[in-house]
Amino acid sequence: MSEQAEAIEAIADCPHCAKPLPLCICDSITPIESRTSLLILQHPQEQDRALGTARLTALHFKNAVLKIGLSWPSLSKALGRPVADPSRWAVLYLGSAKVSDLDTDAEIVAIDRKGQLEDNQRAILKGIEGIVLLDGTWSQAKALWWRNPWMLKCQRVILGPSRASAYGQLRREPRRDGLSTIEAAAMLLAGLEKRPEIAAALNRSFERMLARYRDVQGAIPELAPKPKPKRDFRRRRR
Repeated sequence: MSEQAEAIEAIADCPHCAKPLPLCICDSITPIESRTSLLILQHPQEQDRALGTARLTALHFKNAVLKIGLSWPSLSKALGRPVADPSRWAVLYLGSAKVSDLDTDAEIVAIDRKGQLEDNQRAILKGIEGIVLLDGTWSQAKALWWRNPWMLKCQRVILGPSRASAYGQLRREPRRDGLSTIEAAAMLLAGLEKRPEIAAALNRSFERMLARYRDVQGAIPELAPKPKPKRDFRRRRR
């Protein structure tokens, strides 16, 4: 084990949010009652202790479920419930679809399998009982989408946020509409339930988490994410 890995292992985790204790903000979280259920499926390789938000998001809701893995045979198995109707659930998966390419200015948009606007947007969104969020990088979310065919029975939704993720330079997103899990949950649940206080609470927590990270990253550099190696896209000369 490297010295850096040993240093990271030596930093204790919070038993609730699983973040290193210097980054824990659990004492400021009050669980929210919501009519919309929340299921977060996290790719096994996306367990970012420092900047990840999946577990932090789940802690904000009394009826949230967080599962780590690659595939589940059904929505009910993922939720751990005997019965769950996927047609009453929505899954947030952007893929190649963009709200900016569609004829709408809505922030939450229901699309069909071809990536086109569904008819009766208001009725569809009003009938959603639960949300599935895929937690991971772009490619990891794609893997979760394709490994769980039951998601095709869910209503697919995409987001058109008015501003970029608050991650900023800490964690760059490949597209402007790419958000952290906690920001996506804030938009979805606040929008579906017409409760702006949900978005306010989650975004405050996210800002506190980022501020705490910025405060400690200089003193504990081991918590900084490792830079990804650059790929050389230049063609080789023959």
